Amino acid sequence: MTISSGIIEVDLLSRDVDSENHPDAVQFREVLESVAEEYRCRLTYFEVTEGTVSFSFDSDSLMADILKILQAAPDEQASGEQP
Repeated sequence: MTISSGIIEVDLLSRDVDSENHPDAVQFREVLESVAEEYRCRLTYFEVTEGTVSFSFDSDSLMADILKILQAAPDEQASGEQP
């Protein structure tokens, strides 16, 4: 039995990207599938709506790593803006 790890949503692409078939979305999906191969898991969900990419993997470890990266990103930007 596979347990769902949830879905990650990221405002990543321009708002005019509104389909999984858009070239930018296809390119990002290929990146996600490559990462899945490295983690020996599968991309189980992928959707694009007005530039927001929603995705999920069947690996709790990979999902946790992605969340850590996403949570660290704003902190790093904020520290870079300080004099």
